[in-house]
Amino acid sequence: MWRVLWTLQAREAHGLFRSCLRHASGAPASGSGTTIFALSSGQGRCGVAVIRTSGPASGPALRSLTAARDLPPARSARLRLLHDPRSKEPLDRALVLWFPGPQSFTGEDCAEFHVHGGPAVVSGVLQALGGVPGLRPAEAGEFTRRAFAHGKLSLTEVEGLADLIHAETEAQRRQALRQLDGELGQLCHNWAETLTKALAHVEAYIDFGEDDNLEENVLEQADSAVRGLEVALGAHLRDARRGQRLRSGAHVVVAGPPNAGKSSLVNLLSRKPVSIVSPEPGTTRDVLETPVDLAGFPVLLSDTAGLREGVGPVEQEGVRRARVRLEQADLVLAVLDASDLGSPSSCDFLDTVVAHVGAQSPNGSSQRLLLVLNKMDLLSSEGTDLNPHLPPHLLLSCLTGEGLDGLLEALRKELAAVCGDPFTGPPLLTRARHQHHLEGCLDALGHYKEARDLALAAEALRIARGHLTHLTGGGGTEEILDVIFRDFCVGK
Repeated sequence: MWRVLWTLQAREAHGLFRSCLRHASGAPASGSGTTIFALSSGQGRCGVAVIRTSGPASGPALRSLTAARDLPPARSARLRLLHDPRSKEPLDRALVLWFPGPQSFTGEDCAEFHVHGGPAVVSGVLQALGGVPGLRPAEAGEFTRRAFAHGKLSLTEVEGLADLIHAETEAQRRQALRQLDGELGQLCHNWAETLTKALAHVEAYIDFGEDDNLEENVLEQADSAVRGLEVALGAHLRDARRGQRLRSGAHVVVAGPPNAGKSSLVNLLSRKPVSIVSPEPGTTRDVLETPVDLAGFPVLLSDTAGLREGVGPVEQEGVRRARVRLEQADLVLAVLDASDLGSPSSCDFLDTVVAHVGAQSPNGSSQRLLLVLNKMDLLSSEGTDLNPHLPPHLLLSCLTGEGLDGLLEALRKELAAVCGDPFTGPPLLTRARHQHHLEGCLDALGHYKEARDLALAAEALRIARGHLTHLTGGGGTEEILDVIFRDFCVGK
């Protein structure tokens, strides 16, 4: 008997998890009765513009603008002449598509109008749709919000879609696509199932602990599952900042003594004149930052003042700011003049900066460093034998570009370590929200292990599972949903 109850309990918990994904707090109800429309393609003049509708009046709107009694075949483009339903004036000759729900992006009846992208055409079609009874303009992110409400997308998939739209580098695109494909959501779902089974074990022992038919080691099985989940959560939390760096950009700081070629390197990597280059020491006196796509990874590249002592108050402030940026860096590009390695400033930089980077940074992760010896073009062809005691380094000439390919390959490897591998690595936690819920889950598992009462242990497992369902969208608060969907444009 207890096995039947146990199975039903596990199924009920699994059903609640799936239900939470489909009906999160604050999302529009599937039967809300309103139909929305918006321009889904970009604003401005273009060859083709896409206007879409979603809701029960999509079919009547499509028939109204095409003056047709029948809808076109589902998911098949048809060329139609569009008319204003009120004035009967022709608007455009366009491709129209019909997507009956639930087999559509939002799960509702949807229609698309692929019109010529002139502003007057787009405006005319939008005005015509606004005159159809039951239609109203969509709000930002409302199409995606309806897809979420109808279970077409989990919350992590919604976030992946938003990141895909905003992706500016290859690594960001790959990571966003993996999240949109549901990798992170599926991982969390598997973890939640593990907790559901563990909870079923604990509650079975609570209800039938004296039953001779109860399988042996029921609690030990639950404890083993919790230990395994703790290890998995800990591994992902250790990598939490990597995913966030991939989404928002890794902080790469170029540092070194004056006149080492830091500004030249920044200009070379950014492919634009970000910094002033001058033979006069101390030209850069403040931190200059620019976003850069380096080897497919998003980077915030910082040029800093040359590190030296005994300078005026303005440059001294620049040096102070440079040292602050060094402490905040995910990756340090340490630049030295290859033809002047014996100078006091170069030796001091090697001793005070290069030798110490790699220790724990303030954000809790180990900093990484690449030592770049610039101005290799000034070395004699036969005298390139440098000090054998130098740390591992790369030779480069910002003037001729020699050594740049090797530097870019080294940067790719370092940035993959800093941001995570979006190609083959495990799903990354790209938002602070993800980290918060996994930390909450791990904390609840700690309470489970410490609980002396089985009822408290079971409650700790429920709390842990709740954090995982919240991560994928179950029970999400209105405020969190608003923040996420606000990232979308009106037509998405």
